[in-house]
Amino acid sequence: MNSETVPAVPKKIMIIAGEASGDLHGARLVQAMRRQEPELVFCGMGSRELAAAGVELLFDASRIAVVGLIEVLTHLPDIVTAQRILKKRMADDRPDLLILIDFPDFNLMLAKRAKKLGIPVFYYISPQVWAWRAGRVKTIGRLVDTIGVILPFEESFYRTRGVAAQYVGHPLLDSVKVTTDRDSFCRRHGINPEHKLIGLLPGSRRKEISALLPDFLAAARRLSEKYDQEFVFLLPVASTVSEEDLRNNGLDDYSKLIDIHLIREDRYDMMAACDAVVAASGTVTLELAILGIPMLVVYKVSSHTYYIGRLLVRHMQFFSLVNLIAERLVVTELLQEEVNPEKIEAELARLLFDDKARHEMQMALAEVRSKLGQPGASHQAAGLALKLIRHSTLHSS
Repeated sequence: MNSETVPAVPKKIMIIAGEASGDLHGARLVQAMRRQEPELVFCGMGSRELAAAGVELLFDASRIAVVGLIEVLTHLPDIVTAQRILKKRMADDRPDLLILIDFPDFNLMLAKRAKKLGIPVFYYISPQVWAWRAGRVKTIGRLVDTIGVILPFEESFYRTRGVAAQYVGHPLLDSVKVTTDRDSFCRRHGINPEHKLIGLLPGSRRKEISALLPDFLAAARRLSEKYDQEFVFLLPVASTVSEEDLRNNGLDDYSKLIDIHLIREDRYDMMAACDAVVAASGTVTLELAILGIPMLVVYKVSSHTYYIGRLLVRHMQFFSLVNLIAERLVVTELLQEEVNPEKIEAELARLLFDDKARHEMQMALAEVRSKLGQPGASHQAAGLALKLIRHSTLHSS
């Protein structure tokens, strides 16, 4: 009697991303997993990038990707709907793995349901519980099988608390690419490469723009008036910010007083061309560190938000990712009232004209870049995710 081989049923994976960066990193993870296992089937929540990667979107993440208590409350019906749809699919067509990307308040509710259904859970790009709500680590450890972390110190943070975690590298190492040299960038944008180029990076949200751009522009004018030097200021236009947002927060007032160029593309080429940058705290500081660009990092929010934040975050010595990874002061940080034109101008001048300070920062940034490890975060994370599926299959068979 001849026996026929029954074809293997493709493994099904549900992946959840709630914000634009998570959507992008999730798409790269899906692609990396399919390179190793081409027959995988994906569904979940995300946006354009995950859809383009071939994921069946059960809910559009852009409907619930909001920040702030008031915004969350106004989007509560959509959040409830998304949870209902995803949990129903989880129960009706049980996936072999649930992949969660950041977005903790939403994702941990799904992890709880997955745990009850016996679905293994892989958390990629963990929530920053080391900064605040550290008590949530126990919840994560109870609900998540493995975490793929992207900051070097996160692995030991979780492991010392009994949570399985592995550093996979930072996805930025795969995406931060310079396509041209400084001279070519300057020619493309009508800039004299002999001038000092200063990047003004006030963030990608409207509240960040209104809080920081006026001070950045005032500092730029002070710098231009104080030194016998030609300066060019570069201001990127993020996809989430309109040119009108920039004009309403000082650009119209200063465009005739300083030489300022709006950069709508060539983001990394622009950063790499800068002699120094003042930037809002966030992922952009790691992008600059990878490129080795001297920087000043600032953080400024409403007094009410800052007060609540200080109550929740009491143990952190630094707020910038660069200094947290270095575990020492590498880049100057200005916080709240310290963020003013005088201090910004003074620090930019130090980075531009103090050769010793500039060299020391560039050497320290190279160390931070080294600590991030090697490119290939998506490939490493894919390996962890597939290992969970195989382990689960082995124990259920």
